[in-house]
Amino acid sequence: MTRTDPALLTDLARTALAMADAARPAVLAHFRRRDLAASSKEADRFDPVTEGDRACERALRDALARLRPDDAVLGEEYGATPGTSGLTWILDPIDGTRAYLSGAPSWGVLIAVADDAGPILGLIDQPWTGERFFGGPDAAWLDSPHGRVPLATRRRTLDDATLFSTFPEIGTPSDRAAFDRVAAQVRLTRYGLDCYAYGLLAAGHIDLVVEAGLQSYDIAAPLAVVKAAGGVVTDWRGGPVWRGGNVVAAGCPELHRKVLDLLATAG
Repeated sequence: MTRTDPALLTDLARTALAMADAARPAVLAHFRRRDLAASSKEADRFDPVTEGDRACERALRDALARLRPDDAVLGEEYGATPGTSGLTWILDPIDGTRAYLSGAPSWGVLIAVADDAGPILGLIDQPWTGERFFGGPDAAWLDSPHGRVPLATRRRTLDDATLFSTFPEIGTPSDRAAFDRVAAQVRLTRYGLDCYAYGLLAAGHIDLVVEAGLQSYDIAAPLAVVKAAGGVVTDWRGGPVWRGGNVVAAGCPELHRKVLDLLATAG
């Protein structure tokens, strides 16, 4: 079967949704607990991981093993597991562990499935608010307690755009200088939403997300959602970024091109 086979797409979507359903109780069991502990993955800076991260990824993997045992897995917490189908599920059990640890509901569970050409479909799930952003070849929607609505990015000029990034101290000093050139041209710049910003972009509430140093599990699912909603997601040179790197996501091609030009301009 190819990535456009209707039966395969239906099965992949059903699997992704079932995985997200299984993850919700696992990740919510630890959220906003005052005794939630975190260790750091790195010695020179605080890069937290919690039992919520690990429990969530275990739930995702358990559900996938029941539904599609021949697929490969790449997860942030438990690494790579080989498969035989030619498909790989790319998982970030909590994108935004710093927010999760702080009790802020701006983190998300990221699920994508990809072949050698990139993500086929993906979703951003926010269990606390009950929001689920889904994007695939023939569907882009948001489910929430208020119902289901289609996702569609909006078209804005650069001087009227809203820009998001996770960290003010983005990337290297040269990355930061490039980001500042973009930030100087937009109407509003905000920080800190992790994957939730990509959901807002897909829903047409903001216009740009620019980030540096992402891994595949950080961007594969958001990329699928934003592209399905009509947006453009590349690296800072306009190339593929689903395997990770510096990311620019825009609501429309015209805005995307202007941002690429600013990022490439010598400081």
